[in-house]
Amino acid sequence: MSFNYFVPTRILFGQGQIKNLHKQQLPGKKALIVISSGTSTRKYGYLDTVTNELRLAGADFTVFDEIQPNPTKNNIMDGAACARENGCDFVIGLGGGSCLDASKAIAAMATNEGDYWDYIHGGTGKGKILQNSPLPIVAITTTAGTGTEADPWAVVTNEETREKIGFGMDSTFPVLSVVDPEMMTTVPPQFTAYQGFDALFHSAEGYISKGANPMSDMFALTAIENIAANLVQAVDGGRDINAREKVALGNTLSGFVESIGAVTSQHSLEHALSAAHPDLPHGAGLIMISRAFFTHFAKAGVCNERMIAMAKAMGRKEATKAMDFVEALEELQEACGVADLKMSDYGIKKSDLVQYAKDARITMGKLFDFDPVPLSDEDGAAILEDSYR
Repeated sequence: MSFNYFVPTRILFGQGQIKNLHKQQLPGKKALIVISSGTSTRKYGYLDTVTNELRLAGADFTVFDEIQPNPTKNNIMDGAACARENGCDFVIGLGGGSCLDASKAIAAMATNEGDYWDYIHGGTGKGKILQNSPLPIVAITTTAGTGTEADPWAVVTNEETREKIGFGMDSTFPVLSVVDPEMMTTVPPQFTAYQGFDALFHSAEGYISKGANPMSDMFALTAIENIAANLVQAVDGGRDINAREKVALGNTLSGFVESIGAVTSQHSLEHALSAAHPDLPHGAGLIMISRAFFTHFAKAGVCNERMIAMAKAMGRKEATKAMDFVEALEELQEACGVADLKMSDYGIKKSDLVQYAKDARITMGKLFDFDPVPLSDEDGAAILEDSYR
């Protein structure tokens, strides 16, 4: 029954909440606004909305617009230099999970010397400890996928070594987050699905994880229920604000799960794939391997009751076996139009999968410790090979 609950972020959740940003006590006088290298943040007026709110609050800002879909170490170092050069005393992540994750890493490197990978634990990281506290972080999410507005984690790729590793500590929790579903209605259907499944897996993995506890369980099942019941409507009717809001709620709750529980090696395995193939969206990669991953544990019979509970949360009220959850996943993927994703479409070769399974343990081996039963490199390779198309 033990758990450590610490989520220090003030969260403004709901329709129109972005217009309340200027009423909050901001953590500084000049923000580095971190956005993607794409066009949507400007095109749909989200950047203008945020800068107007900052002006109303009497805060200055500089925009850093170089974040890649899978943010890189170079992104982080460039952003940190920009923050220092412009005298920014807090960071705003505006966009999807990549921008919010990058904002946390930039906040850390804006106040610390050396290379970002000096502070990474895992892979070729040097595992050093930050000497100075990161700049305060404000997270404004325009997608419902990672829950990073409610957790301390940042996932960044070292493009030189092809390693994708998470980083975080108490001081990289956002001090303030805004989750406004009105800012999510422009996400295209395909990416709405990818992001929604990413959020779903944070809670599904967290629920079967050895890190599960009574508090994370509560958030996980509610997240699964909200996402499963509303993702199809969010995908099919992007402007369905009710569906968007409930998927967003599931996403934020999944962030709580990551903060007070833990995900499993499914995330390690996917990170190995998208580290080597950065065009692969993280959520798409998780969808590709999800059937084989959860089937592995269903056949092992080690978390039957929990998988049945998740199946019931997904609408299968008469569920009696672990595979009912896998079947519910497959049905939801079919309904969202993402059941036929292929690794080969992203240049992934079947001959490389054994190495990717090994890479997953080298870079993010800690997550394997939370699997319901130990997952060997051979098991990981078999999951990837069974998922390959």
